Amino acid sequence: MSSPRRVCPVCRREIAVVAARFARHDPPGARGTTELISCPGSRSSAPLGSALQPSLDGYATPEFPGQLPLF
Repeated sequence: MSSPRRVCPVCRREIAVVAARFARHDPPGARGTTELISCPGSRSSAPLGSALQPSLDGYATPEFPGQLPLF
């Protein structure tokens, strides 16, 4: 299963969101040196709700408060 992807606020690339944080990623473009450099947006907090999964196996839960039926 793949992680949800959101746009990084720094480099504007679509990046995976894991545990409500953007995954570590390189800045766009070719590397000028042999040093590894992370984008400043790496591991920053993702906007609230960006890590939520809207459906599970194609079944979307309805948007209402209360307990859902078990069966």
